[in-house]
Amino acid sequence: MEAIEDLAFKPCTSSLYLRPFRLCYRQNGTEKFWDFMRTHDSVSILIFNTSRQCFVVVKQFRPAVYMCEVERHHPQVFQHQDKESFSRLEDPLPAVVGVTYELCAGIVDKPDLSLEEIACGEVLEECGYRVSVTDLRRITSYRSGVGVTGSRQTLFYAEVTDQMRTSEGGGQPEEGELIEVVEIPLEDCMKFAYDETLPKTMGVIFSFMWFQNNIAPKLQKNKIKTP
Repeated sequence: MEAIEDLAFKPCTSSLYLRPFRLCYRQNGTEKFWDFMRTHDSVSILIFNTSRQCFVVVKQFRPAVYMCEVERHHPQVFQHQDKESFSRLEDPLPAVVGVTYELCAGIVDKPDLSLEEIACGEVLEECGYRVSVTDLRRITSYRSGVGVTGSRQTLFYAEVTDQMRTSEGGGQPEEGELIEVVEIPLEDCMKFAYDETLPKTMGVIFSFMWFQNNIAPKLQKNKIKTP
């Protein structure tokens, strides 16, 4: 995953996933404009393995995160770019600075499928567990990137067992995915959530907190009842 080489970047003139626009408008009598990107909505899934008492998350290299770190260390890289330039990164940072921990997730790009069906497909592709729509519990939905994309992400919860795992997961290599499945023990989850040395999405932190408020108390009651 961290064998990243021959790094180069250039302006993006077209994309299957991002479309830049500018909205011009008048607010309270003042003329304004705002630049934004249209992109797909998405689903994410908090997966809890009851056999192992652990969360199942994914880990992958994110170029956008990597380039934010590059700019933080070498701000001149972006300052000297223009619309036609194509630049190779000299003395690049190690790839690990762009690796993040995330919930299993995917974009909503299949209009013939429900959000639940898309979520089930992502759980199988990325983490290797076969779940059905009835195994999912919808937690909530929220807006992400409100200043840039405003896209909606819908969050689900799924409990799985070792018997439900049918493959190693890892995503779809033909689509360029290279995903590592990671297990976070329940007793370590909040320490993991607040450890800033382990880059992660807000979805991970929020969903772990939701679990502690909504699922963990029931687990404790079940332990007490068990002789």
